Amino acid sequence: MAGIYIHIPFCKKRCIYCGFYSTIRTDLRQRYVNAVCGEMELRSEETVNEESIETIYLGGGTPSLLNGEQLQQIFSHLARMYSLSSKIEVTLEVNPDDITAPYAAMLTRLPINRISMGAQTFNDERLRFLHRRHTATQISQAVQMLRDAGIRNISIDLMYGFPDETIDDWQQDIDQALTLDVEHISAYCLMIEEDTPLWRMGIGPIDEEVERQMYELLIDKLTEAGYEHYEISNFARSDYRSKHNSNYWNDVPYIGLGAAAHSYDGICRRWNVSDILQYTEAIEQGKLPYEQEILDDDTRYNDRITVALRTSNGLDLSTLSEKHRNHCLKEARKFLDHKLLRQENDRLILTRKGLFISDMVMSELMIV
Repeated sequence: MAGIYIHIPFCKKRCIYCGFYSTIRTDLRQRYVNAVCGEMELRSEETVNEESIETIYLGGGTPSLLNGEQLQQIFSHLARMYSLSSKIEVTLEVNPDDITAPYAAMLTRLPINRISMGAQTFNDERLRFLHRRHTATQISQAVQMLRDAGIRNISIDLMYGFPDETIDDWQQDIDQALTLDVEHISAYCLMIEEDTPLWRMGIGPIDEEVERQMYELLIDKLTEAGYEHYEISNFARSDYRSKHNSNYWNDVPYIGLGAAAHSYDGICRRWNVSDILQYTEAIEQGKLPYEQEILDDDTRYNDRITVALRTSNGLDLSTLSEKHRNHCLKEARKFLDHKLLRQENDRLILTRKGLFISDMVMSELMIV
């Protein structure tokens, strides 16, 4: 196992677009941290191999709602249960308004060496629309406090495609993000997922042509500023790609700890129950509350298509069986002819034109 993901499902309030499992309960945090550490103990048989853990990622929810003692408890347990690489990347997701100078200083006393901050937008009106609890000013303040504390690897998330947002509005957000000079930027179009508050509001997606122009602008501005466009939605300074997320895209096995967390060992995919009480009660009883799916060859091929083609490295055809390679090349021909895909030696790579309609291209390459 080369990566560990830990789901921290606590939020002060829910954003209207979020489809991830979370809870606003405040009374369960310590009990939940204890349960996560308990899950490590119960899954100790997965740690017997000698392969070092290369990445740890605390996502949510809002992991920055945990205090220093709770974070220290998690990291002490990780160090005891796993063989951790000396060059490990350890990411903590944070909300800007959770970052204070003392909190930032505390983070540097832990193994955390990468911060992923949910900025979303620098427009206060749109932040209120999303039910985000920070302001635009707090984003830059948080980045500065993290810098002052000595953190040198910061990523921010941006969002575009808001109702009534213009191209000029989006350019202002990009320009504002560039002034922060962070090492990594992720940017996503606002998705309307079923059963979210945004979905229940009856808001539809933005015009497809406007979305395309926003995506093109994003690529142009960030690449001109020196960022490498290494995945559909991700841009990094040299040597600052997200190692953890790159593991997902490169089919590297990982362990998922916590309620709703997913794990993958190359053969089997498993996921913990998406209920914090069911999760904690099961762990306290010495049980692992999960379901699993054994992946057949076609499912693994389909998964490979959907992750590898997201990246600038593309899909390595040499890793496929003869059956899947032949199927892939046959279906790819029309996309190669229309310049949506290109082939470089033994790799299929989405062209810039193909990036915007990547979901369609990938679906056509899959085995149904």
